[in-house]
Amino acid sequence: MRTLLLVSLLIISPAVLAKTECSTAEKNQWQDQNNFQEELKKQGYDIKKFKVTDGNCYEIYGKNKEGKKVEIYFDPVTGKKVKEEID
Repeated sequence: MRTLLLVSLLIISPAVLAKTECSTAEKNQWQDQNNFQEELKKQGYDIKKFKVTDGNCYEIYGKNKEGKKVEIYFDPVTGKKVKEEID
């Protein structure tokens, strides 16, 4: 039983522990957070939560223009999507 648990943890751990990395640029090169959010709203996003992650990403939780729930990570310098999950 203990061996099975250990093997399961070794298989699952890398996926669980992996964090999304978006940028290595200095923060003074990042887009302004408020302006960035305003641009997303103009594109049809309804932002419920906005945060800066440990991986130096701008992350939003909300809905896209089709009304589907989204979680999206953006590069704070370029504004490009790095990772997107749609429900």
